[in-house]
Amino acid sequence: MALLTLAIILDAILGDPDWLWKRIPHPVVLFGRVISVFEAKRQDWNLDNIGVGQGQKPGFMAGLFLLVAFGFLSIVIGLAVDWLNNIYSWLGWGVELLIVMTLIAQKSLYEHVQQVRIGLQNGGLEGGREAVSMIVGRDVSRLSVSGVCKAAIESLAENFSDGVVAPIFWYAVLGLPGILFYKAVNTADSMIGHRNEQYEQFGKASAILDDWMNWPAARLSALLAWWATLVHQGAKRSDFVWKTVKADAPHHRSPNAGWPEAAFAAALDISLGGNRSYGSEMVSARKLNETGRDELELDDIDRALRFYFTCCFSLFCLSALGWLIFR
Repeated sequence: MALLTLAIILDAILGDPDWLWKRIPHPVVLFGRVISVFEAKRQDWNLDNIGVGQGQKPGFMAGLFLLVAFGFLSIVIGLAVDWLNNIYSWLGWGVELLIVMTLIAQKSLYEHVQQVRIGLQNGGLEGGREAVSMIVGRDVSRLSVSGVCKAAIESLAENFSDGVVAPIFWYAVLGLPGILFYKAVNTADSMIGHRNEQYEQFGKASAILDDWMNWPAARLSALLAWWATLVHQGAKRSDFVWKTVKADAPHHRSPNAGWPEAAFAAALDISLGGNRSYGSEMVSARKLNETGRDELELDDIDRALRFYFTCCFSLFCLSALGWLIFR
């Protein structure tokens, strides 16, 4: 827990330094390359078009084998770092610290959302749309200023769970193999976990496992948002946050994203969610905290970022408490 607590601090300060990742590939980039190799082989062998058994396709089995390979690789890396730690404790400890802090996305998430604020301020609506397109998958061409702000805050809330809470949770539970495997699964889901003709079979296993692995983190992220609200706004507001989460989160199209998004919406007294378009497809969705303010502006991104900082600090305090208890 001491290493985890230090990793959280260093990530908050340093983030993902460009000078380092220009020289060596980021672990997530390496995961992406492995996924691309499997995807190329799947296409070469035309696996998705060969039916076997009861409608099961080899494309699904290829995706499942990819996850097994990631699991094996995560265990091997964990054992290697543990072996290094037994021989040169300071070196093994340092390598593990570097890996863990690299796989937590506190500062990088903050900076990406802040870029939307800067884009709107300096480049107007088009600048905001361009900046938010870097962090969301939806069609941003028709978003208003309020829509851009909503998309940025929704991404902030969801990625607080996926990019910050989940990696920390899985490291706390399963150590280095846990955080490595989670990030591999999460990367696979973002690349191939799409419900379309191209990835329906190959990405299915990654999408299902990613949902399961994010289940505890999504609930924990909402709980952290509730706690942050309690500290800064009092019991009345925090009670409202939790009631909103319980009422609205189950209606989200994702089994997990609704929890942090509903919590952030209620804490900030704004509404999030609603209908949105992905290319030519219009997706109907229920609003989260429907009674909250619907028209958002630049300052709402700043408020969301301050609230995000409080949630991250609460997570750090939880890690530090765990270290004091279990050291």
